[in-house]
Amino acid sequence: MYKGPKTVVITGAASGLGRAFSLAWAAKGWKVGILDIDMEGADETREMVAEAAGMGEVFQCNVRSLEEVEAAAEHFYDLWGEVGVLVNNAGVGSGGAVGEIPMEHWEIVMEIDLWGVVYGCHAFIPRMKAQGGGHIVNVASAAGLFSAPRFAPYNVSKAAVVSLSQTLKSELAPFAIGVTVVCPPVVKTAILDNTLEMAGEIDYDIEHEEKLIRTALENSRITPGDVAEKTMKAVEKNRLYVVPGISLQLSWLNSRYLPEFFYKAMAFLTRRGLDKPAFMYAARKGYM
Repeated sequence: MYKGPKTVVITGAASGLGRAFSLAWAAKGWKVGILDIDMEGADETREMVAEAAGMGEVFQCNVRSLEEVEAAAEHFYDLWGEVGVLVNNAGVGSGGAVGEIPMEHWEIVMEIDLWGVVYGCHAFIPRMKAQGGGHIVNVASAAGLFSAPRFAPYNVSKAAVVSLSQTLKSELAPFAIGVTVVCPPVVKTAILDNTLEMAGEIDYDIEHEEKLIRTALENSRITPGDVAEKTMKAVEKNRLYVVPGISLQLSWLNSRYLPEFFYKAMAFLTRRGLDKPAFMYAARKGYM
């Protein structure tokens, strides 16, 4: 059972999952640190936190900068004296075929989705050790559990976040610091607003991929609130994984226990041009 201070710092909290996390913890009476580069959205989150009977504190932070993440950690420790939970949530999406995706896109995705998480851990973990405990929540994705074609930068960054979290689970156990990695499917958020323009036109139709994402968003059976509630329960019970949805859990099990078959099947579908209708079917049924 979680017994630490009821203070949480959340990156990327101006919208989407970050806002949902903020509201969920605020509803429990926690103090909420709202980090983002979007100050207008962050202020909106703070107002919503206040309406939920919580107390929010906004701090501008670009997670691509270790200095800014360190400054955020220092700010909240000076303000509260201790931070119970850190949620490394800020992220950006990208798509395209390897060899066609601009290297700039690779760099941006890695800097935000991976290094932003690493920076958060680097800045907050020593302070949590000093205070005698805490909890780290790293937001990955279903893309971190199995890798669909044409989303390599996102897949790679999220798989790395899963690996980092697994490493920290045992590494931080002697210090009473819990770790949870959140791997949601496509969730109803404005994620496309934070997605880099998909690159490459040689091997596939970009418009199809954009339509696929929009269809999956429209038909998703998982809400940001659902993810936030499941994450809070995982923190309470010190669980490592949050993998919402039966279909996602089954796909994860298949890819883990039958990896050769899983990726051979995906390669077969792609080679025959059947991957697009298969993924679109899954998107329409809310299975992505």
